[in-house]
Amino acid sequence: MMSAMLHRFDLHVHTFFSKDAAGSPESLIEAARARGLSGIAITDHDTCEAHEYLKDKPLPPGFLVVPGVEVSTAEGHLLCLGLTLPLLKRAPVKEVFEAVKAGGGIAIPAHPFDQWRAGIRTAVLDTLNLEAIEVFNAAVTSKNYNDKALAYARSRGLSMTAGSDAHHSSAVGVSATAFEMEELTVPALLDALRKGGAPDGHYLSFREGVKKHFANWFRKVNPRPPL
Repeated sequence: MMSAMLHRFDLHVHTFFSKDAAGSPESLIEAARARGLSGIAITDHDTCEAHEYLKDKPLPPGFLVVPGVEVSTAEGHLLCLGLTLPLLKRAPVKEVFEAVKAGGGIAIPAHPFDQWRAGIRTAVLDTLNLEAIEVFNAAVTSKNYNDKALAYARSRGLSMTAGSDAHHSSAVGVSATAFEMEELTVPALLDALRKGGAPDGHYLSFREGVKKHFANWFRKVNPRPPL
């Protein structure tokens, strides 16, 4: 019988396949390993190009890249983990939620209470059969929004995650979630996520916050290289 081990993941990161991010998939993986993470979920905005890009590339042993995408639904942003999806931008959140469920993945509302970002609001959250929610986003515009997400998760008994929302490699792993897992695979992670992990939330530094919130300018001086 295999013994469970503690693994830490950053379940919300963006590569240069997101229009407002600057890090290559390889640079994010390297940064995550340097922080002692067991893996990352690449959740680019409305595209799974990074996973297609990595498909034929060797990955470091003992490191897991979780397929995913952050879909800009009609009602707000939804992290979709454990699968790739076609373009569903501006689709109703219930439609996206059901597509994720049908594909065996997990749908997690991202920064749900941040009024300055496209979080899914309470009235809509209440209609979804959620399994998990992001209770700590390192880049929220106010810490109060994370507090509200945590309170909501507790009120519904939801699994909780923390993520960096990294848009460049230096922010990867600032926040992470720990899980007890017997093997380092996507199905094992999804199973552990449904059971519940331990969020470890830390905010971006001032420097990292400036880089994140001026990401479009940052991208202009760090353009995506030709592939």
